[in-house]
Amino acid sequence: MARPLPTSVLFCCDHNAVRSPMAEGLMKKLFGDKVYVQSVGVKSDLEVDGFAVAVCHEIGVELERHRTRSFDQMQDWGDDLSGFDLVVALSPASQRRALDLTRFFHLDVEYWPILDPTGLAEGREGKLAAYRQTRDQIHERILGRFGPAAEQPTTRETGT
Repeated sequence: MARPLPTSVLFCCDHNAVRSPMAEGLMKKLFGDKVYVQSVGVKSDLEVDGFAVAVCHEIGVELERHRTRSFDQMQDWGDDLSGFDLVVALSPASQRRALDLTRFFHLDVEYWPILDPTGLAEGREGKLAAYRQTRDQIHERILGRFGPAAEQPTTRETGT
């Protein structure tokens, strides 16, 4: 059963180039302005991945303008990690970093082991299939955790 929708969610992965931008885009598409959503990486040394952009575009999620950023850059740019209700780590390295950064905050950190599609397949069609699998896995986890968007009350509406 889905739990109440938090008011803010931060998705994180290794580079903020594939999984966390997908999750951010999917969450924004599903829940629009009901929840503030951002994403970061342990590092921000890559640009958003073209295959991630392509497979999200297939379902109406726009990632073309996404700019990667790291936890450090997020803090440098004024986004306070303690301002998020929930951090969802999509890789072991991002889970470790999130737990380290949140050890002094009352903040929930969840780990969702999401497949990293980079380097899994040969050729364009094989790569697209791997990225679609990751996209769909994230989509299923979001729906499983937060429920269908149209039926989801926010924490403000439930009083929690």
